[in-house]
Amino acid sequence: MTSLLPPTASLSADEARRIALRAQGFLGAPDRRGGVRGMLRHLGAVQLDTISVLARSHELIPYARLGAVGRTTVDDAYWTESHAFEYWSHAACILPIEEWPHFAFRRRAFRTRPQWHHDLPDDAYNTVIKQLRAEGPLTATELGGAKNGGEWWDWSASKVAVERALMYGEVVCTERRSWKRVYDLAERAVPDAVHHDDLDDTECLRRLVQLAGKSLGVGTRADIADYHRLKGEQVEAVIAESGLVPVDVEGWEKQAWADPEALASTPRGRHRTTLLSPFDSLIWDRPRTERIFGFTHRLEAYVPKPKRIHGYFAMPLLAGGRLLGRVDLAREGKTLVARQVSLQGPKAVRPMAEALVEAAKWVGCTDVRLERVDAQQLRAPLTADLARLT
Repeated sequence: MTSLLPPTASLSADEARRIALRAQGFLGAPDRRGGVRGMLRHLGAVQLDTISVLARSHELIPYARLGAVGRTTVDDAYWTESHAFEYWSHAACILPIEEWPHFAFRRRAFRTRPQWHHDLPDDAYNTVIKQLRAEGPLTATELGGAKNGGEWWDWSASKVAVERALMYGEVVCTERRSWKRVYDLAERAVPDAVHHDDLDDTECLRRLVQLAGKSLGVGTRADIADYHRLKGEQVEAVIAESGLVPVDVEGWEKQAWADPEALASTPRGRHRTTLLSPFDSLIWDRPRTERIFGFTHRLEAYVPKPKRIHGYFAMPLLAGGRLLGRVDLAREGKTLVARQVSLQGPKAVRPMAEALVEAAKWVGCTDVRLERVDAQQLRAPLTADLARLT
């Protein structure tokens, strides 16, 4: 095994990019034996989001790495046999169940939090806990209703209580049912071997910094902090003892840290051609994405329609280890609609066609329809490639 690092402990920008791609599961043969659960352990966190266009983001993450994994298979992998739990990491994320002890620092912080957006009515918390203990796993609706009838943030007392219990770690989300959280007592749902808050904050932070470094391959302190949304000073306090090693990366203004295993061999193998969820951990950190790929991407779902540049839920195209464009998708029956396609030159045409056809087949669509293509001169070759592939 040849070492990637020269004695000066420096990486070229291209080496750092390839290390990041391999660490995220996009370079080299994917570990299909581990399936979705293996992918989750490898990434350490899979972000959840309410938006569903091609599919929900937590489904798009394994699809991007493993190919056409059945959507039922994905949910079963996450939510059966106590393999995962949902908690606050980079955002609301699915996390490997073995990492439960390492979020004790965050549960403790929530328990001592002085102020909350929602008031907790008297005895509402105990009422919810008693109901879960008596009746087993329940949705917020089954606990008495999620809302009071006002705006989306106007939660009912039972919803406020059960979400607070989730943050405290007394309750856990065991699955999503029609996108609703299903809550159960952690003492019942989390395996005994990991159901504890025994680790102090330093141990928790050291582990999460180490995990983030492995999942990123190489990153700055800010990159590592962002992965599980740690504070900069928390990373600073433990990074020297995390097992990560300092490296210099060409073109990066800040000091970087790398996983020693990622530096032990040169990243090689097949590049995945795929469409990425904007919430994919390869690109969820926008400054890092710009630094590594020279690609600026913003989610425009919450931007007023007249001000959107690339579309409601534009998905970046990854091909050959580069980000070569993006497409805003919709579905109409059995047709996958490419509402807006943006390509970075002719080299992106064939990969975009391949990615669109593969995505269409995955969700059961039989054809692809192009609407707007930003570069009109690329419309004809893209249409031709789509015709050849379908």
